[in-house]
Amino acid sequence: MSFAFIDSGPLIDRELELVEPDERWVDDVLSSCAHPMCRSDPSASVTTRQFLKDFLRKSPRGRYAGDVRENRVPAYHFWMRLGPEATPPISIAGHLGLRIGLTPDLELYFGHVGYSVYPPARGNHYAERSCRLLLPLARAHGMSELWITCNPDNIASRRTCERLGAEMMGVIDVPPGHVLYARGERQKCRYRIAL
Repeated sequence: MSFAFIDSGPLIDRELELVEPDERWVDDVLSSCAHPMCRSDPSASVTTRQFLKDFLRKSPRGRYAGDVRENRVPAYHFWMRLGPEATPPISIAGHLGLRIGLTPDLELYFGHVGYSVYPPARGNHYAERSCRLLLPLARAHGMSELWITCNPDNIASRRTCERLGAEMMGVIDVPPGHVLYARGERQKCRYRIAL
């Protein structure tokens, strides 16, 4: 059975709007990633025009259909667009995704929600606010819980989970041979949000 994406409608919280990735926002994303404060940010450093073109080809409108062969579930992706009244000196604050489905890898290591806020926009709770905007979409897909994981030393992400009311379910080791282990990640904090 094929997965049916749902139109989320407008996702807006004051100056923050979640927009579907689209060619019209590419220059704004690249400009945000080029900000001097983003030089050491891993998410911003890999973002090139070609990277974004490839992403848009694989996930039109930010919708990734999933891949059963690779055990990847369907996912929504959004860019955090800031209105002109925002104080950060960039127009795209970051990005986030919502994975729909449940696999052991999602529950234990990857989580249903992933987010990244670029350094010039940090301190405004954009990750938390973006996650809150996605909760109705998760519920519309019949999900009763969401898992969010982060590295134990990622204090900002841990605070985001706490502000969302997520329950800390523990810290687990990433097994050798796992793709995250290959990236240098050794442990994951696991947070659960009941919907």
